Amino acid sequence: MNRLGKALPPLASLMPFEAAARLESFSRAAEELHLTQAAVSRQIRALEENLGVSLFERRNRGVFLTAAGREFGRTVSTALESVSTHANTLREEVHDGVVVLFCQLCEAFYWVMPRLAAFNRQHPEIEVRLVTSTRPVVEHHDYFDVALQTSGRPSGSHALSFTASDEIFPICSPDYFAAQQRPITLANLAEHRLLHHRADAPDWFEWDSWLRAMGNFMPTQGNGMIFDSYPLVLQSALAGHGIALGWRRTAERLVQNGQLVRPVDASLPLSDALSVYTRQGAQSRVETLALLDWLQHEFHADHGGEAAF
Repeated sequence: MNRLGKALPPLASLMPFEAAARLESFSRAAEELHLTQAAVSRQIRALEENLGVSLFERRNRGVFLTAAGREFGRTVSTALESVSTHANTLREEVHDGVVVLFCQLCEAFYWVMPRLAAFNRQHPEIEVRLVTSTRPVVEHHDYFDVALQTSGRPSGSHALSFTASDEIFPICSPDYFAAQQRPITLANLAEHRLLHHRADAPDWFEWDSWLRAMGNFMPTQGNGMIFDSYPLVLQSALAGHGIALGWRRTAERLVQNGQLVRPVDASLPLSDALSVYTRQGAQSRVETLALLDWLQHEFHADHGGEAAF
């Protein structure tokens, strides 16, 4: 006996319902799914008849989820998301000899890429596919083997392999530094034009926290610039717009080649600033282990930084 077939509601109704529940609008759900509003309404009505409960209250000005509709919406959304994730995994499952590294954009550009040739020399039989984002790994739903991101950013159920140290210090362009009428000091930093990164979730070290850690409790003056992406902060510093907080592993090469300078000597060391993960439920692969070993070695060798399990 096919118990699932008898228990499941009409499968064609689930996507229209999930969209309508998420958006609380039949018309917006129809637009998203490229259906007519009447088609969405029919599917949801059929679903309600099958379940024997009202999922929406229909009023003149719109539709509103009932308590049962809200609860069922969470269930359907979770189930469809799970199916989607596993389907993507099957579609994008990599073959032997390939490893996929998910990485924050700045670390990918300024830290991983300059070193990747060394990995290729050590492992010419392995191809590294680099996937970058400014968003945390928990919001990345495509395939990856290894993920590298700032510690504290959401990681979901992905397995932590090890963490690595870093340090944070002020950086600015030589032109900005030279244009100041008086020396830049730790005491007067908050008076300068500071470049801020504001993340949706408070998972990023910011100026006020850094200044307090340095013993400077003066609030920033609000005359800086705010960005929702750290790569933009870094580019703004390079363009001479103000002083940014630099993470050594991404900014040090720019300091060494003179594109940026450190206006003050103060620096905040972080023992577990970066985290390296493997994908939830992933089986051990030779390619993954090789990349993990290489990353750990590079973190350890990079100015004496330590990687910890």
